[in-house]
Amino acid sequence: MNLFMPRIEISLFQIQKNAQFLSELYMGKGVSIMGVTKAVLGEPSVAKAMIQGGVKFIADSRIENIVRMKKAGISIPFVLLRTPLSQTESIIKNVNISLNTEMETLRKLSYHAKEQNKIHQVIIMAELGDLREGVLLSDLSQFIRKTLSLPHLAIIGIGCNLACYGGVIPDDKNMQKLSELVDSLEKEFQMNLEIISGGNSANHEWFKSCQNVGRVNNIRLGESILLGCETVNRKAIPGLHTGAFQLVAEVIESKKKPSLPFGKIGQDAFGNIPSFQNRGIHQRVIVALGNQDAMPSGLNFNNKLKLLGSSSDHIILDSKCNSIKVGDEVRASLNYGGLLSTMTSPFVRKHFTDCNGYGAI
Repeated sequence: MNLFMPRIEISLFQIQKNAQFLSELYMGKGVSIMGVTKAVLGEPSVAKAMIQGGVKFIADSRIENIVRMKKAGISIPFVLLRTPLSQTESIIKNVNISLNTEMETLRKLSYHAKEQNKIHQVIIMAELGDLREGVLLSDLSQFIRKTLSLPHLAIIGIGCNLACYGGVIPDDKNMQKLSELVDSLEKEFQMNLEIISGGNSANHEWFKSCQNVGRVNNIRLGESILLGCETVNRKAIPGLHTGAFQLVAEVIESKKKPSLPFGKIGQDAFGNIPSFQNRGIHQRVIVALGNQDAMPSGLNFNNKLKLLGSSSDHIILDSKCNSIKVGDEVRASLNYGGLLSTMTSPFVRKHFTDCNGYGAI
């Protein structure tokens, strides 16, 4: 079979098994999972593999991805992780639950929910120190009070986000703070909060070590399911597959060349002044892949290939193997940045190695 390149080979079986392992692990302490699909551009087949693995919600940051999955026949509750004011009408139409931190956005959601005769569910995000999205704790009580006054909205939960922007690690202290916050809000407003979403793949080490998860009963997992690792130290999680995604590219040049450019050095294609290490004459391999296709720093080639640099359409490698020739394939595993960029690129074909039962399209 002649397969296109560059391509990303995706094992839906491994994704399903990762979702199943993590669903069983977290449910052991009463915590459900939202499977996060934003890194795979809302690929329906990946979402279906997650669902077959046991996730209870599908979460994404882009409404376009959710619409794509709904059109593919996925009917599990959808959660929108990022809620733009400009998309509130579409959010009400397509999303069951949205995460929110701004009153103006909530007012527009309420307006469109009334127009569409729907009750829209919201999770209010609390700021616990990472300084991405979240209502400051000093403002949270008043924020909840105002939200409760809006018709056609239902507050079903409180959430927080850590380790995405500020790198703040989930630990017993901030997770206990979240639980105490939930207890306080429920008492103040005589309400029952159904979903307490304590974080993301960065919560794994906290979860494994803690004796009591407190009020946390939900976690949002993308990278752990897709790549099999936690996101504080990027360590593989024992029992998970780490190779569900493999990038394959074609060699378009393989020659012995000097390692130092000759001539006056100026800016490269991206405005940087490059520097080079003198490796002498060595085997250099160029693959038909570039910054427009993948974030080069997110690619991990085997130990016979070392990344030297890249341009828009070329990646240059130092090869310890003289047998690589034009037309050969080279493979790379991916970190989160590599996965995000390759799945987003229209020039990288998506190839499912085991699509039976997952509805691949």
